[in-house]
Amino acid sequence: MTDFIWLLVTAAFVFLMQAGFLCLESGRIRSKNSINVAAKNISDFILSTTLFWCFGFGIMFGESVFGVFGRSEFAFDEDHTPWQISFFIFQMMFCGTAATLTSGAVAERMTFIGYLAVTAILSALIYPIVGHWAWSGIYDANGPQGWLEQLGFIDFAGSTVVHSVGGWVALAAIMVIGPRLGRFEQGIRLPPGNNLPLSALGALLIWFGWFGFNGGSTLALTNEVPMIILNTFISAAWGGLIAAGLNYLRDGFVEVGFVLNGTIAGLVGITASCHVVSPGDSILIGGVSGVIVYYGSLLMEKWRLDDALDVVPAHLFAGVWGTLGVAIFGDQARIDNGLGFWQQLGVQSLGVLVIGLYCFLVGYSCIWLLNRVMPLRASKEQEEQGLNVAEHRATTELLDLLTSMQYQQNNADFSKPVPEEPFTEVGQIARKYNQVIDRVSSEIAQRDDALMRFQESEMRKSAILNSSMDCIVTINRFGSVIEFNPAAERTFGCLKKQVEGKSFIGLFVLEKDRKKIFESLNSGFASSSGLILNRRNPFRLQRSPNHDFPAEIAITKANTDAVSDSEFTLHIRDMTKHMKLQERLKFLAYSDPLTGLYNRTYLMDALVSALLFATKQKTSVGLLFLDLDNFKIINDTLGHKAGDELLCEVARRLSMVSGEQDVIARWGGDEFVFMVTENVTEAMLQERAEHILQAMRAPVHIEAQDLTIPTSIGITFSNQNSINADRLIQQADIAMYYAKDKGRDNAQFFTPEMANVVTKKFGFDKEINDALVSSQFALVFQPKVDRDGQQIQGLEALIRWHHPEKGFISPAEFIPIAEESSLIVKIDEWVIDHALKQMSQWRAQELDMVPVAVNLSGRHLVSDSLVPYVADRLAKYQIPGNMLEFEITEGVLLQDIQRCVEVLRELKALNIKIAIDDFGTGYSSLSYLKRLPLDTLKIDQSFVEECDTHTEDAKICETIIHLAHNLELMIVAEGVETASQTDTLASLGCEIFQGYYFYKPMSADAIPSLLNQRLVLS
Repeated sequence: MTDFIWLLVTAAFVFLMQAGFLCLESGRIRSKNSINVAAKNISDFILSTTLFWCFGFGIMFGESVFGVFGRSEFAFDEDHTPWQISFFIFQMMFCGTAATLTSGAVAERMTFIGYLAVTAILSALIYPIVGHWAWSGIYDANGPQGWLEQLGFIDFAGSTVVHSVGGWVALAAIMVIGPRLGRFEQGIRLPPGNNLPLSALGALLIWFGWFGFNGGSTLALTNEVPMIILNTFISAAWGGLIAAGLNYLRDGFVEVGFVLNGTIAGLVGITASCHVVSPGDSILIGGVSGVIVYYGSLLMEKWRLDDALDVVPAHLFAGVWGTLGVAIFGDQARIDNGLGFWQQLGVQSLGVLVIGLYCFLVGYSCIWLLNRVMPLRASKEQEEQGLNVAEHRATTELLDLLTSMQYQQNNADFSKPVPEEPFTEVGQIARKYNQVIDRVSSEIAQRDDALMRFQESEMRKSAILNSSMDCIVTINRFGSVIEFNPAAERTFGCLKKQVEGKSFIGLFVLEKDRKKIFESLNSGFASSSGLILNRRNPFRLQRSPNHDFPAEIAITKANTDAVSDSEFTLHIRDMTKHMKLQERLKFLAYSDPLTGLYNRTYLMDALVSALLFATKQKTSVGLLFLDLDNFKIINDTLGHKAGDELLCEVARRLSMVSGEQDVIARWGGDEFVFMVTENVTEAMLQERAEHILQAMRAPVHIEAQDLTIPTSIGITFSNQNSINADRLIQQADIAMYYAKDKGRDNAQFFTPEMANVVTKKFGFDKEINDALVSSQFALVFQPKVDRDGQQIQGLEALIRWHHPEKGFISPAEFIPIAEESSLIVKIDEWVIDHALKQMSQWRAQELDMVPVAVNLSGRHLVSDSLVPYVADRLAKYQIPGNMLEFEITEGVLLQDIQRCVEVLRELKALNIKIAIDDFGTGYSSLSYLKRLPLDTLKIDQSFVEECDTHTEDAKICETIIHLAHNLELMIVAEGVETASQTDTLASLGCEIFQGYYFYKPMSADAIPSLLNQRLVLS
């Protein structure tokens, strides 16, 4: 009998918790929803106990089906023992507790029917199933256990089975229903409750009822009960203490809600393990629960999840912690289920995970579906009105009065009095309130005129102060701050209320200047030192002791001339941005933004000044003009970022080898200028150039590659007084190009001859352009023949320039100049066009055609315009591609072998023949022969010249001929001038000859007779 009496008593304790939850929730929400909360608490409990009696108990404790759910004990009746009935009542209280938790989380915005629907879902589909997994064996010790219970899962009084279950469903409901109106809007803070003392009473009732919650879970009054209750009490106390302490440390005050939630979290946390832990362990469990509920509440707010009563942090989060605490703190001897620490922790973790997934997924799905069928959320109007009235029509005289007063407050409309209910206390209050409003209205009417005039004056003053972009600070004769406008607040980083009445000089003037400014103030800012009235005074002020800034201060006297009443207005302008802008503009004007070196503008200014000084002092100024060799290849291959890194590294190395008085500037692109002004001599400049070259030759690691920076340097210095800056730069530039011509990676001094050559080249450029359009160029053709000179195998088109004033100009003079620019492409196109045009004319004369060879420059070969141009010309003159041959030199292949292969293959697609001219004089590997679509090799004249007298030349010719034969290529010997050379080459296997021994280049008019003679001979 003792057993079931204890169960009945503790069941009553647990039932008392319902009263505690009702008080806690009613006090924590706004008064306009308190009746609704009270009604739903009672209704939730009624519905949950009814469903639990119908089938919940049977699912939870009936005969187990695979440890998943029960299938007996439905509609619990009188056929059971007193202990079983007592056990049923005890468990029915637990179910009501879980249901109450969920509805509390979504208070103030869920419909009353919604509360009941969620309670039905939890009581019918969730709580009994989960309870069967963990607790089914406690009803019948000899019956089958739930599957979690079989694994050794322990949740003594329901940290997870009751509280986490309620918490998971609460979380699902919160996510589906959404937050209360204004909950997360900026500037809106919902009140913490309408009756916090009532909430505190509710928390105490819950605490008291929890003694039955945990103590009754022994199912009998045993020796363990006192220790269980002690552990429960200690954990609750420490949970509230720690949560309140964290709240105080973070916010500087104690919010009652955290005290209540911390206490409840401590109760929830200890519930799973109160029978197997010590009081010391209970302190830790409760303390951590307090931490969890505090930071859990902050986390929910961060996630914008509106939990009206912090159910999720206090019951779900703390419940999970408490369930895991069984394994962490539980005494293995008391647990006595044969599991070790890690095994027990694994089982507890599994239980938490599986139950959480089941509860959340089922709860969320059902609530979401319900919400689709019938909206569970109250409308905006209902929520604003309050659920007391919207759901229960629970209006009162006091509510009517408060509603009228709220209307007046919100709309500032006091024209109509609030309703007065006669013969009631509320009516008397309303009558007095109306009398007060009438008196206030009368007073306001009398003062409106005076206030309006005062406001107009203040508005004018405030408009000036507030709209000014400058700081406006008014101080009295002692330096105390009287006015401090918004611009001053922004500039000095403090509010007017923080500095009002304090010394401006002590706060914002640098310590070293304070004595001087106090003296200026005492003189009325009229002395010659310090700050002066009605003048812009440049000065430095401070925002803080370690942060000063440049300022401009203008001071005006604000009022009477009497010294005792003097006020001064300081118009202060922060000059920081202005100064930075000036510095930035100076930097942009005179510095290169990439390398940080000086730019061209600065260099020219410095050079002009240095030359003037050098003229006066009879000294010299030296210039080194640097250009990075092959920089374009690096830029194109590795990208512009790598190129920028390389330029920065160059700047760094130049700075390392420079003197203090040297000026280094980036002239543009990959060009740099080094100006030297001290002890300038030719030897010193040569030595400086060598230092630079050595510094540049060191490898630099960029984009996972080691690169070198070979540099060409032109050197000059002012050894004559009349030279100007532009001329000196030009000289250094010319010398730099000579350094490139000398093989790069070297330095060359400027000489006057260099300028003459440049002038000549510039003249040639213009004259070549004129020659192209004025028919000064002509073609001659040199035949290619067999050994006997009888059979014409082909012709080579050669350009000739007949200048109207200078006469004949050799191609050796103008072709190298043209190759340095795009002029060579124009010349190539002119030769191709006129050669094909001439061939077309010969064909019209019905001559026996032979292939014509044209020399092609390297620049034109790798250009994109070559192949389309040739195809267009062939089509225009109707010349077959096999009648045209292009001759290229080996040196061309050094530029870009891959691009050369692509272009030559495109030309071969037009049936054009390809020949390598001057073979044997290039620097490239012979491996290109197998990659290029070649037809002919031409032995260079330098080998042919002495092939009949020098064995070495003969052997070279023999090697080239054999190589051509092995590669199935035609072989042509050029520059043949004697019969002896012809015989020697023929004996070595040469097939085709070209040179003065056979034919000199001849005009186009002489070719028809030559071709006719060939036709007669054949």
